[in-house]
Amino acid sequence: MCGRYCLTSAPEAIRRLFRYPEQPNFPPRYNIAPTQPVPIVRWLNGERHFALVRWGLIPSWVKDPKTFTLLINARGESVIDKPAFRAAMKRRRCLFPADGFYEWKTVDGRKQPYFVRAKAGGPIAFAGLWETWTGPNGEELDTAAIVTTDANKTLRAVHHRAPVIVPPDAFDLWLDTDRVDARTAAALIAPAPEDLLEVYPVSPAVNRTANDFPQLIEPLSAPASDKPAASTAAVPGSRSRRKVPGGQGSLF
Repeated sequence: MCGRYCLTSAPEAIRRLFRYPEQPNFPPRYNIAPTQPVPIVRWLNGERHFALVRWGLIPSWVKDPKTFTLLINARGESVIDKPAFRAAMKRRRCLFPADGFYEWKTVDGRKQPYFVRAKAGGPIAFAGLWETWTGPNGEELDTAAIVTTDANKTLRAVHHRAPVIVPPDAFDLWLDTDRVDARTAAALIAPAPEDLLEVYPVSPAVNRTANDFPQLIEPLSAPASDKPAASTAAVPGSRSRRKVPGGQGSLF
C-alpha cells in the first residue's frame, strides 16, 4: 500500500517531466497524507493536464461520503472489475507526481518507517484513478487513489505492496482513456524493476502528519525521534514552503 509520500522536486521539473500546459507553483511536501489536496496529471480533451484533487477516492455513485470507506489505494489486481474503481479505470486514469514514498515494518516490537525513492533521484509517477463526486446540492469534489501492486524484491523485506510506477515512455498509455482500453492499460500494473528503487530507514517523525520538513527523508543515523532537529537550515536544493494552521504545509 501507500499511505504517505513526498513531492519535493521544483514545479518546473515536474512540468518538464509530465508535459502539461499549466504552470502551477507549489512548495516541497515531505509528508503528504490521505485527505489532503494532492496534484495529479490527467487526460482531458486529448492532452495532459495538471489538477489538484483530494487524496481518497469517492466513486460517483456514493450517496454520503461520510459513511464511505476512504479509498487511498486501489489494488491493481481488481481495478477492472471492482465497482468502486471500474468506471475510473475505463475513463479516468491519472498519474501522481512523487519523489518517493514511505512504508513501515515492525522492528523489535515497534513500527520503523522506511523511505523509498528512485536510485537516480528525481520525480517518478504513480498510477492513479480519479473521480468527480457530485453532492445533493450540485457541489463537486475531485478525488483520486493510487494504484498498488506486489512489491519487487527490493521492497518486499519492508512491505508486500507498493505503488505502480509508470515509466515516462508509458505515460500516455496509462492516461489516454480515449484510445487505450482498461485491459491494455492494465499491462502496466506490475512491480517496479529491481534496479529502479532504493529503500532505507528514516526517522519516526514521519509518523506525525504535522511534521513536514526535509529531515524526514534523510537516512536514519541517530537515535529515533519523532521531533524535528533543532536546526531548521535548508538542505541543498530545498525550497521554502508556506505554512498553514496545524503545522502541515500547503501545496499552494
